[in-house]
Formats: sequence, C-alpha cells, structure tokens
Amino acid sequence: QVQLVESGGALVQPGGSLRLSCEASGISFRLATMSWYRQAPGKQRELVALMASDGATTYTDSAKGRFTISRDNAKNTVYLEMNNLKPEDTAVYYCRMILNYIYWGQGTQVTVSS
Repeated sequence: QVQLVESGGALVQPGGSLRLSCEASGISFRLATMSWYRQAPGKQRELVALMASDGATTYTDSAKGRFTISRDNAKNTVYLEMNNLKPEDTAVYYCRMILNYIYWGQGTQVTVSS
C-alpha cells in the first residue's frame, strides 16, 4: 500500500523558515514526479513546487526565490525548504506523487503569524 506522510508543519513568525518532509512508503519513488501543493482556508488547492524524476523543478511565482524543493531518492523523501515566510503562506501543505497514479499525503499545517 502506497502512503505519503508529511511532517514539519508548525507555527512560525513572519520571516521565519521551515522545512517540510514527505516520505513515501510502499513504493520506490525515484521515477515519480513529486510536488508540493497548499490549500488555505476558503481557497482552492494550488501548486507550490514540483520536481520531476530527472531533477527539473518548477515553482509558482509566490514560491520563487523563497522555497526550494529537493528529494532524496535513497530515503524516498521529498522536502520543501521555505524561507522568509509570510502570513499569506499559511495553509495546509500537501505532498503529491505521480507514478502511474496520483497519490496524496494527508497534509501538514503551516501557520505564519506573529
């Protein structure tokens, strides 16, 4: 059974940093396209960053220059390093894997507030 488990969400002050992790189990994800999405209250889920199996990355405008997606295939884990966090980054962050099918994690809450 394939499972994605996110961790690392927290309450952080504006300007702070967090690193989210998403570990996949039940499958080897080295050929998968991995991405991070987020969903703020009352809004649609939106893409934040994506990393293809060859390492190519895509970022939304809101993430460029502040967020970095990376992966460790040996650990079946994808990361999202977030710097200079803003209140508008507050959301539930979800990991998504595409490998023949689409898999989602359960999400981790990130709250940016003073």
